[in-house]
Amino acid sequence: MKKQLNLVLSPEKASDSEVLKQIIAIELGVHLSEITFIQILKRSIDARSMNIKVNLKVDVYINEIIPSPKSYKINYPDVSNKKPVLIIGAGPAGLFAALQLIENGIKPIIIERGKDVKSRRRDLVSIHRAHLVNSHSNYCFGEGGAGTFSDGKLYTRSTKRGDINKILETFVAHGADSNILIDAHPHIGTNKLPKIIEAMRQTIIDSGGEVHFNNHLIDFIIKNNSIQGIICNQLETGITVEYIADAVILATGHSARDIFELLHSKKILIEGKTFAMGVRVEHPQALIDSLQYHCNIAAVEKKREYLPAASYSMVHQALGRGVYSFCMCPGGIIAPCATAPGEIVTNGWSPSKRDNPYANSGIVVTTELIDLKDYEQEGPLAGLRYQQALEKMAWQAGGETQTAPAQRLLDFVNNKLSPTLPKVSYQPGILSAPLHTLLPEAIGKRLQIGFHEFGKKMRGYLSNDAVIVGVESRTSSPIRIPRINETLQHPQIKGLFPCGEGAGYAGGIVSAAIDGQKCANAIN
Repeated sequence: MKKQLNLVLSPEKASDSEVLKQIIAIELGVHLSEITFIQILKRSIDARSMNIKVNLKVDVYINEIIPSPKSYKINYPDVSNKKPVLIIGAGPAGLFAALQLIENGIKPIIIERGKDVKSRRRDLVSIHRAHLVNSHSNYCFGEGGAGTFSDGKLYTRSTKRGDINKILETFVAHGADSNILIDAHPHIGTNKLPKIIEAMRQTIIDSGGEVHFNNHLIDFIIKNNSIQGIICNQLETGITVEYIADAVILATGHSARDIFELLHSKKILIEGKTFAMGVRVEHPQALIDSLQYHCNIAAVEKKREYLPAASYSMVHQALGRGVYSFCMCPGGIIAPCATAPGEIVTNGWSPSKRDNPYANSGIVVTTELIDLKDYEQEGPLAGLRYQQALEKMAWQAGGETQTAPAQRLLDFVNNKLSPTLPKVSYQPGILSAPLHTLLPEAIGKRLQIGFHEFGKKMRGYLSNDAVIVGVESRTSSPIRIPRINETLQHPQIKGLFPCGEGAGYAGGIVSAAIDGQKCANAIN
């Protein structure tokens, strides 16, 4: 017999398997010996009050043989000799599009401008230590996309877009911890995601697909408004090559600015869209734990025996625009995510254990098209140019290296230059700068209002123990590549399937993966 229960327990009881079993036995009125297996289906933490609770949904097996562990392995067919489809970009949209194409009996050929996931590491080290940015291999470009080395968060609100469970189960099939299937806010961790990405690539190759790295898309082959293939520059050899196919999934990510410019130059329709800009804010993790778990800092260590590093989510309307937290990274690190020399871009990530001493989050302001009047002459590229201007400003304010401009949080709100700065996780270093004057008023003023309100919601959040680092500018694409709802093809170019975050149809790993699957399923 199998029974399903919803339990609300203290963190201490929820973390002790023997105590959990005793509670379930009492709840069901059975003897301990009758319970043969407890399977946790869902787990979440409610820390809204002093009385923190863990919500569990469990299946309880009574007097039954312990069920065999579920296998999430997918038997992919051999597509070596099947119809080819080109996929531009090996991020989550591209990888999941490839796996779905294989399931559908179609051969995927992935074209990636960056390096394989292992080779990318050397270029990341160069950014951190030597302040050198490789414009084709960095935190944003390369196998696995931006998410590979910037956290691996799998939480999404896109519950109506597609089968989230299939995405998570595919990750588990390729080596992810099965806990991502039950946690309310699943997270793989930057330290573990690379091996999972490698396993996905191997599945694609073993099934007859192809993956080509260091291939930079420089043109489309179009005839009679239909895609015929692409032209790439092979970065290692300098040779120009053509890849031929009558369907192309364009999954290049939100930072592939040259692709937006290529489309615009060829008069292929692109559109400006709403996006967000702001800063990274970093607090000591112990401070965030104490605020969220309603205890003093001295008691945090005890709380963390049963609870994970605390996170937060903030939002406030300031002068008609949303100010909100983005990509909050408990126990994390601020990363230098520039994709070209002469710019500063920040993002954040956490390892699987979330055990670094800092908590960071993007705090960003919604930017509408009406805010871009100074860039109207750029047409649909106005938002992109606005991003570039702020990234260049940050680079100049930091001393024209990857050293980032920074300011203590309370000083920023009070319009004061910080004479000293605390230690932070951002490895290239920080330099005190008056971000309250350097940021455009449309962003800076709203951030000040937002931080002030956040300080009311979390007493102690607005503190000079916290520091802001500029700028957080790649929350999403400032451009949408339009597509027809019914076919998912570009309205002008038959066979061109704009896809994922870079095309404006996703916002994170899971939603990008879902969109990749959707585009794959739209191809016959």
